[in-house]
Amino acid sequence: MLVVVNLPPIKAVKAVTINEYQKAALRTVQGTNGLTIINGALGLCGESGEVADLVKKCVYQGHDLSIDDMALELGDVAWYIAIMAEAIGMDLETVFQMNVDKLKKRYPEGFDANRSRNRTSERGDAPEDISEVGAL
Repeated sequence: MLVVVNLPPIKAVKAVTINEYQKAALRTVQGTNGLTIINGALGLCGESGEVADLVKKCVYQGHDLSIDDMALELGDVAWYIAIMAEAIGMDLETVFQMNVDKLKKRYPEGFDANRSRNRTSERGDAPEDISEVGAL
């Protein structure tokens, strides 16, 4: 069972827009070249692993799940998303809107398990069920 602890009162913070965040994140990128997307992809995997590790330790090792620690790791995930979006020439607002549009198209009435099980790829060309592709 997942137990969340360390729930301090929500602190008032100055909100930034998505694109303001991206601009601030880019201030700390070491160079902007073709390797930025590789750094971003590998860093995103690493930081996502740290998020998963916090949950794993809570579920399987009896650790408390600290909201502060989780928020810091999610911030690291966001940083890598921001630099990857820049590396492909997009701002975060556009990336996020594209995702919202995709989800609205996929689930026009909200999440539906049946639509999830029976959907085609985003390109509409093939089922995403790998059992139909054959053994790997």
